[in-house]
This record gives sequence, structure tokens and C-alpha cells, in this order.
Amino acid sequence: MFKHDKNLLQIVKVEGPNPTYAAMLNEQLGGPQGELKAAMQYIAQSFRIKDPQIKDLFMDIAAEELSHMEMVATAVNLLNGHDVNAQAVQSGHIESQVLTGLSPYLANASGFPWTAAYVNVTGDLPADLLSNIAAEQRAKVVYEYLHRQIQDRHVREMIDFLLNREEAHNTMFREAFTRIQDTGSNRDWGVDSNARLYFNLSTPGGQYFDVSNPQHPSFQSPNQPMQQH
Repeated sequence: MFKHDKNLLQIVKVEGPNPTYAAMLNEQLGGPQGELKAAMQYIAQSFRIKDPQIKDLFMDIAAEELSHMEMVATAVNLLNGHDVNAQAVQSGHIESQVLTGLSPYLANASGFPWTAAYVNVTGDLPADLLSNIAAEQRAKVVYEYLHRQIQDRHVREMIDFLLNREEAHNTMFREAFTRIQDTGSNRDWGVDSNARLYFNLSTPGGQYFDVSNPQHPSFQSPNQPMQQH
């Protein structure tokens, strides 16, 4: 069960309307790396998780992603302004002006509608956690791209907040992954001789990686000092 708290996680403001940037920011509302995708993916994955602590983690992060979606939609709404004017946006970014009456739309920056095909669910907890870690990483990259293309200080403050929250989710998923090293698709990691073969098919080129002693994928605790590579 969800309850709606009318207070946003952080106050969302803009310096002024910017319909073209509103269309760009819509990427994180209904795009493949956006907040709706993240929320639906984590909820869908949680249905078969038996570990109660990890299940709670998935649902907690999913609920927060819905709140991020509300923040992004609020910013898009403010950036679109008050008056429909298709001349105010670049060609290809006019859906909000001609289709939805300035309402934030569940679509990416090009107007392609959100689809459940964005959601990855395997039923295997290690695979799903790795997918979620990558999803948080990709979302951070998109927010970094968006941050560089706007000078509005209020929008930048919102993006800074969301960037840091993506990092927090990434860290929590990584911590969960360290708890399940010998479960699911991580069982018997590299025991077969075929798992220790490296095919050097680049000519010319050397063998730069070694799989003769495969190790479970793992992540360093954020509380430990970083190793130098």
C-alpha cells in the first residue's frame, strides 16, 4: 500500500519557463533510464524476493523513485510555463504543446511513450541486483548530461539532489549484492573449465585479461578506503 505525502522530498523551483529544456528533462520522467522505469522495475522484481530485508530495500527504493518522478514532473510543469506555444520549442519537442496541454507526459525527450519493455525482471536476485546497479549508474549519467545543459540554478539544485540519491541507491544495491554471493546465478561461479577460458580473437593484440582464477563479482564497502588501480 502506498500513501501520498503532498510534501516533495525537496522543494522544486525554476528561475523561469524553458519549454525546450522541459522536453529534455522529460527523459527522466518517461525514458528508459528514468524514474518511472526504476520504480516499476524494483517493484516488479520485489514480488518474488524471499529475503525480507532485501525485499524491503527494493520497495523502499521503488517508493522513493516514485517521489523522484513527482519532482521531475513538477519541474517539467514549471518549465513548460502557462501558455501553449508550439513556436517556443524546437522541432521534435512539441508534444507537450500540441498533445498534452503542457502536462508532463510519460514519454522520453523525443516523445516516445514509456513502455514496460524498459523493465528488466529475471527472478534471479543476483542478476536483478546487477541490473539495478547498472540502472542507477545510467540514471546518474543522464542527470549529469542534463545538468550540463541548463544554467537555471534551481533546476541544477534539484538535479544535484537526484544525482546524490541515485548514488545512495547504487550503494545500497551493491551492499545487498555482497550478501548473496553464493545464491542464484552466483552459485558455483567459475567451476567449469569453460568458465576459465579466454579467447584472444583480436589480431594484433595480447591477452590483457585472465580468467584462470575466476572470482565472484563483489563490491567494496563504501566505508573502506578505495584501492588504487
